[in-house]
Amino acid sequence: MSSKQVLTRDQVPVHLTWDTTVIYPSDDAFEAAFKACAEQVTKAASFKGTLASSAQALKAALEYRNELVKQIEQLYTYSHLRSDEDTANAFYQGLQSRARSLYAQIAEALSFYDTELLEADEAVVRSYLTHPDLDIYSHEFNLLFKRRAHMLSDKEEALLAGASEVLGGGAQTFSILNNADLKFPTIKNEAGEDVQLSNGRYVLFLESKDRKVREAAFKAMYATYGAFKNTFASTLTNGIKAHNFNARVRKFSSARESALFGNHIPESVYDALVSAIHEGQPLLHKYVELRRRVLKQDDVRMYDLYVPMVDNVDLKFTYEEAKDITLKALAVLGDDYVSHLREAFDKRWIDVLENQGKRSGAYSSGCYTTDPFILLNWQDNLDNLYTLVHELGHSLHSYYTRKTQPFIYGDYSIFVAEVASTTNENLLTAYLLKTYKDPKVQAYIINHYLDGVKGTVFRQTQFAEFEHWLHKADQDGQALTSESISAKYDEINRQYYGSGMTYDPEIALEWARIPHFYYNYYVYQYATGFSAASALAYKILTEGQEAVTRYLNFLKAGSSVTPIEALKLAGVDMSSNQATLDALKLFKVRLDEFEALIK
Repeated sequence: MSSKQVLTRDQVPVHLTWDTTVIYPSDDAFEAAFKACAEQVTKAASFKGTLASSAQALKAALEYRNELVKQIEQLYTYSHLRSDEDTANAFYQGLQSRARSLYAQIAEALSFYDTELLEADEAVVRSYLTHPDLDIYSHEFNLLFKRRAHMLSDKEEALLAGASEVLGGGAQTFSILNNADLKFPTIKNEAGEDVQLSNGRYVLFLESKDRKVREAAFKAMYATYGAFKNTFASTLTNGIKAHNFNARVRKFSSARESALFGNHIPESVYDALVSAIHEGQPLLHKYVELRRRVLKQDDVRMYDLYVPMVDNVDLKFTYEEAKDITLKALAVLGDDYVSHLREAFDKRWIDVLENQGKRSGAYSSGCYTTDPFILLNWQDNLDNLYTLVHELGHSLHSYYTRKTQPFIYGDYSIFVAEVASTTNENLLTAYLLKTYKDPKVQAYIINHYLDGVKGTVFRQTQFAEFEHWLHKADQDGQALTSESISAKYDEINRQYYGSGMTYDPEIALEWARIPHFYYNYYVYQYATGFSAASALAYKILTEGQEAVTRYLNFLKAGSSVTPIEALKLAGVDMSSNQATLDALKLFKVRLDEFEALIK
């Protein structure tokens, strides 16, 4: 590690922080914009009862809605970025809390739009869409009318919108506890020195070649979470109950149906993924056994799944080196794409280094009127190079969408959210295998690819199964306690990794530290996204410019078409599980290649 202590925020070099002044030049400017936005909310009531009265009235109401939502999205983006810089900073926590509250107020104030339009004569409303300034809304209204069976009365919609902040309380409490209040102990590093454990450093410890360091990090991490297991069970249960409540009141049979309906994805896609992965579980068991043999251990434990299997290869990349590799690896996507990558680096879209209190992990975030910012907690290793390329995939997807589509279609479904990021990862793997000729280095890179499939396709589907069990258990009236949650998590984990793994009891608590379980059926899309990305990367590398053009059209589509149709623009049909089965076939090929290389 470059430092035994985590930096404070004021110790981070400015050029390695994101530039939030392009959103608002100061906190005072934020306050002025917040006040103006709050004043605009009261105007919403003046549109009530007018939406279906004429084309002109509908146009005015929609333009007011669009502008108001743009304003609150920008306010929230600024506040959450500043809060994530240091989650212990009470001032920016306050800004984010106020922005979240105003968001809920705006949602409540605008909640009558959908119900009023759905209660109107559909033929009349559709006739308005022939107006030159309203034809752009045709796709939005097509989707709206499909939701008719799940819409509530005006008064009920207002109540639900107003309760959104309360219903999201479990996730918010988890975030504060996980990022700001948990205090991790120090452990001994390879040199026997005391080094502070953190969420950001945890995987780095698990990559240590010293098994004692890996074990110490693993046990210290879950001892910390275990001390609060009942609190984490409570926050998670709150989130699950909120998902089930929202689904029930909207007349869905389940939270899963509700979540997938919102993205226009049939539930059969979810079931087909799980079925394909169950079919491929023997490959994961083979991977575990391969690890045991390569690491020359009597057994394999969960904390042995991240250490590289290749000796004497220690690929390290400074952030500056990673930037250069990124530009070269993604050059296959064309000059325009690369120019926007340079913009990300040069215009400070990226907050690079870990600091005390900073939100853990990595993400791409922003809104229609801002840059697509990236949060990292940089460490000089191959995994962080992949993380950088991954998040840039998200940000470039957002950039192309927002620059191409009008505001109403300026975002994309979470079903396709992981496709661009993982396509970048696949392109990076191809570049690295082409660049490094040493068989040992190639084996190391393939090792990283295998770990990526393990973590993205198998692990995220495992999470999806567990998440589905949580929702069904609550729906069936089963009490979700830390004991019952841990027991089920342990059961599913053992099913995935097989009898060749030796299981420590701590792994049953892993659910407590996974933020995605609060996201309402999000995680399965990592696996489907990886599958689609494998197909797209193969097309880009083998078909050249024609495939690149199709791929860029996909990035530009936003929500102007359904996610299944957007992927078809790129040349991938996700209505079947064929892409997942093909991804597993490639995993088997890479397993065999790796085994041959290390021999």
